[in-house]
Amino acid sequence: MKENGGTVIDSSPMYGSSEEVVGDLTTELKIADHFFYATKVWTSGREEGIEQMNDSFKKMKRNKMDLMQIHNLVDWKTHLKTLRDWKDNGKVRYIGITHYTESAYDELEKIMKSEKPDFVQFNYSIDSREAEKRLLPAAKDLGIAVLINRPYGGGNLFGKVKGKTLPEWTKEYDINSWGQFFLKFILSHEAVICVIPGTSKPNHLVDNMLAGFGKLPDNSVRENMLRYMKE
Repeated sequence: MKENGGTVIDSSPMYGSSEEVVGDLTTELKIADHFFYATKVWTSGREEGIEQMNDSFKKMKRNKMDLMQIHNLVDWKTHLKTLRDWKDNGKVRYIGITHYTESAYDELEKIMKSEKPDFVQFNYSIDSREAEKRLLPAAKDLGIAVLINRPYGGGNLFGKVKGKTLPEWTKEYDINSWGQFFLKFILSHEAVICVIPGTSKPNHLVDNMLAGFGKLPDNSVRENMLRYMKE
């Protein structure tokens, strides 16, 4: 990941042993200071939230977390109070909220406007573009950084292009795989700062990372990408 330009690690207590793996590997390889560390709180109750977040600090071997997010808005009002105190005291750099379905967009937008978190994370892909209507414009207007999850629509996008070849014009934008095609569509949106595709395969990880290099599509090319997906 580091060799391919990766800097953001996004984890969660719900991702099995991922927090421990992140802490152990970055320490063992002596690259801990290279990354921007993000994880989440995913429980109800003030004390339960504090305990879970402190456990994440311990597992990821961090004295200060770059970004702590309230996962799927679970008990968000309670955790937001804690996190604002922690931010004031320098324990976390940034505070965020997350969700992964369009059904949560109304609530996400309300919280973005009323509470103005530093980060927001939600789903967005070339075939799931509801976020373009309100969330992405709102984030841009409010100065909220955007992380995108489910960039491949849970993997469904690859089935839609099975048997299709990449159009010739994608070479100009350093797109050499369908994964990079989908990721560059998202990265080229002006409100997006980072996409977090999940994979357990190292070759897919490298391919995903390469989407962060080279030329990004402009608005006219994004329209061509959309048209090609409909053919």
